[in-house]
Amino acid sequence: MACFLVPAAEAIVTTVASKSMNKKADPEKETKVSFVSKLNWLNNLLWGGSALLAFEHVWHGEVTPFFPFLTAASDPASTAEMLREMSTVGVGMAVLVTGVWAGMVLIARAIEKRPAENAEEAAPAEEQA
Repeated sequence: MACFLVPAAEAIVTTVASKSMNKKADPEKETKVSFVSKLNWLNNLLWGGSALLAFEHVWHGEVTPFFPFLTAASDPASTAEMLREMSTVGVGMAVLVTGVWAGMVLIARAIEKRPAENAEEAAPAEEQA
């Protein structure tokens, strides 16, 4: 019913954090993928997923263009069900997307370290020749 609001709220927080960090970043100093860029990956995942879910909810008539916008918010029993769905499905989706992003960051970090290790191994071999 409104599970897309939880990842959307996380997306708002990460977007604000990204914009704040982006002002402080020094692009000339960056040789690797910056944390701000990695945080933008999370933003894209969250905003994209939230937009698709919102479209799906509009398609099924659960979100309307008039007040109260969420059809479940018009009835107290439906509101309780909506809040339960947000706390289970919405939080689960946000945690899953954040976990996938954390995996992406770890893989990127491993890839960034690999060339440095290869360069260190190649340097002694060149000196011996």
